[in-house]
Amino acid sequence: MDDNSRWQKLAAEFLGTAFLVFVGVGSVPATLMVNGDAPFTMADLGMISLAFGTIVMVTVYVFGYISGNHINPAVTFGLAATGKFPWKQVPEYVAAQVLGGTAGAFAIVGVLGMTASDVGLGIAAYGGIPWYQAFFAEFVGTFILVFGVFGVIYRKAAAGWAGMAIGLVVFAAIIPVAPATGASINPARTSGPMLVQQLLGGEVLWEQWPIYVGAELLAGVLAALAFGLIAHTKADKAVAEA
Repeated sequence: MDDNSRWQKLAAEFLGTAFLVFVGVGSVPATLMVNGDAPFTMADLGMISLAFGTIVMVTVYVFGYISGNHINPAVTFGLAATGKFPWKQVPEYVAAQVLGGTAGAFAIVGVLGMTASDVGLGIAAYGGIPWYQAFFAEFVGTFILVFGVFGVIYRKAAAGWAGMAIGLVVFAAIIPVAPATGASINPARTSGPMLVQQLLGGEVLWEQWPIYVGAELLAGVLAALAFGLIAHTKADKAVAEA
């Protein structure tokens, strides 16, 4: 009786991902627009990372009890791979997340205008490094994120700290990864802005899309499996068998 319906869960995933993209990704063109011709600095990267971390923290507390607040296909795949989420629901969750990411990207342009598209719309892209370095960067960032998520939702974790911990791990992971790839660490965050930028006539490097999404999904699954290998006890195995 107290469970949320299917459409409520999908709406939560849609809105949560839209909020993430609007605030997090939107902070990138906002920073570039405010800076003008001024150089991009570590302070700018810190503010962008803070925007991502803060909005993720909020969505955990707002949508966590509705849909689980995956808002990231890498998390959804990791949960499914470890039996914590049904595979049959993965396609609809991922669809809601990608649509939410797209809506969030449109909202950026709606608020900031076409200038946001002119400065790149916050699309994650890499240049000047080989594809395998980009793949590794996105893999590492996503692995840390998903491993952290599984750590704070584990039955033995301290209660009530999930939102803050996940927000902080997002903040932290972006700092070292962003200079290489923009630190997408989320296939929905990767895809939504790219699609909107394409529709608006901007330049999109679609050949980079498989590198991002492949690294992120692989990292999500392996991080989930690695956490189970390191943290789970005989009690977890007994519960799973039951």
